[in-house]
Amino acid sequence: MSQTVDRALSILPLLAEGPADLGQVADRLDVHKSTALRLLRTLHEHGLVYRQADQRYRLGARLFALAQEAMENLDVREIAHPHLARLGEACGHTVHLAVYEDGEVLYIDKVESRYPVRMYSRIGRPVAITVAAVAKLLLADLPEPERRAVAESLDYPLYTARSTPSAAAFLRELQKVREQGWATDLGGHEESINCVAAPVRGADGRVVAALSVSAPNVVVTADELLALLPLVRRTADAVSGEYSGRAPVSAPDKDIE
Repeated sequence: MSQTVDRALSILPLLAEGPADLGQVADRLDVHKSTALRLLRTLHEHGLVYRQADQRYRLGARLFALAQEAMENLDVREIAHPHLARLGEACGHTVHLAVYEDGEVLYIDKVESRYPVRMYSRIGRPVAITVAAVAKLLLADLPEPERRAVAESLDYPLYTARSTPSAAAFLRELQKVREQGWATDLGGHEESINCVAAPVRGADGRVVAALSVSAPNVVVTADELLALLPLVRRTADAVSGEYSGRAPVSAPDKDIE
């Protein structure tokens, strides 16, 4: 039975390359055509493959529907939380997970710092969108016309001397973030708070969330926080791998070098 299931599942990646006829399927599986036909008929009955008018087989609509349903039911917060907890344990600072929804960037999860002096934030509260590292990552991934429209619709409050002053400056920063694949907020919202962030990506490569580590500069300097960037990026990659199904789960290495 396990061999039959293995053979049936082996047909799907073959058809993902394009339509194939019965002989091609049999050759790929190294089985008789009668065996290949039996497997294809079973997959066809379940809507996972479809037989075209030219007698070639392709992936069926039901497979795409199942994939879409599975993606819609994935909870990035549930998947990410154990990784955030391990990251918080490894570095000791405040860890956030954020998403972009309805024109706002919102924190959806948080692991508190172990230090008495820490960043104040609250789950469900919008972030300062023009300066926050997580916001830069989420907006940088938008298509260029949407990215420009969003940037031009925002106000640019000068929280500190390092705040983003205009749409033009914000767009330049988003392009930089898009190219380098990570973001920072070094005193842009509060003079005393620094932050580094990395993206969580779905199976299609698009950014679905962003995670960050934040700390007051009385606890660590900006340079010391930037030294945590490899650890933050490894954690984001681990969440991305589990969320998209591309890679096994891996905990962040406590060696931050």
